[in-house]
Amino acid sequence: MEQKENKRARGRPRAYDPEQAFNSARDVFWHTGYGGSSLDDLSAATGMNRPSLYAAFGDKHALYLQTLDRYVEASRRKMDQTLAADLPLTQALRQIYHLALAMYLPAGSEARGCLLIGTAATQAVTDAEVRDRLGNGLRSFDAAFEIRLQRALEQGELDADAEPALLAKLASAVLHTLALRSRAGDTRASLEETADAGIKLICGKAATKR
Repeated sequence: MEQKENKRARGRPRAYDPEQAFNSARDVFWHTGYGGSSLDDLSAATGMNRPSLYAAFGDKHALYLQTLDRYVEASRRKMDQTLAADLPLTQALRQIYHLALAMYLPAGSEARGCLLIGTAATQAVTDAEVRDRLGNGLRSFDAAFEIRLQRALEQGELDADAEPALLAKLASAVLHTLALRSRAGDTRASLEETADAGIKLICGKAATKR
């Protein structure tokens, strides 16, 4: 009698979605920071074992740097789209801060603030590559604001002696404040008041024209 062997076919490595894997890794770093995120945490979140993680993204440090890069790129792209819209300056800034708060205080979840500021600021003290990402990211956000503020100056939305470069840093500082204070437990209502106060400070007389 001929015996049939049940041969188990060697399976292919499970396919992964790079976008989903990055998003899952991002959420781990966002929640526990770089130092608090282990390879086991990242493996569990992405559904990839360690060899697969290394093959796809490099080590934990490389994955974190890529995550920061993607976060800054996506944030800058969203800022550019919003600030380029045909809206008065006050409404454009309000929309930016509204979008930021939706990300910093996601509905149904705990406050998480900004991935860049919340995680890279501490890691940057001892990590030059993270420090570069943090600085370049913040300057990129400044640049997005400055482009819109320069246009506002040219269109008469700001006082003639306004300085777009300085006001851009102030606009970014409001974002930083919202990011930090959301993690500190401030309410959505109080954060919106902070954003409105920042808009008034940036726009001056134009802030009264809604």
